[in-house]
Amino acid sequence: MNKTTENSAGHPAITQEALARLGGGRIAYVKPIRSEDVATLFPHAPRIAPGIELYALHAADGTPIMLTDSREAALANAWSQELETVSLH
Repeated sequence: MNKTTENSAGHPAITQEALARLGGGRIAYVKPIRSEDVATLFPHAPRIAPGIELYALHAADGTPIMLTDSREAALANAWSQELETVSLH
């Protein structure tokens, strides 16, 4: 029997493991981030000047995959890794 949990809005919650398996692990999304947030997502990345808009490619479970300075480059990287990108709202 599956136990469904609900988030604070009363909607069924999905686990991080379920997100990772979503689409057979082939789903990703691109998210704009500020250079100030890079160290949190990519701790081994070199220090970047503040105030720069960058783009991070994430796996469906939120795991960061890559960082770039253009959305197009993030989408091209997803395509080269045979990942299907989805929109977030």
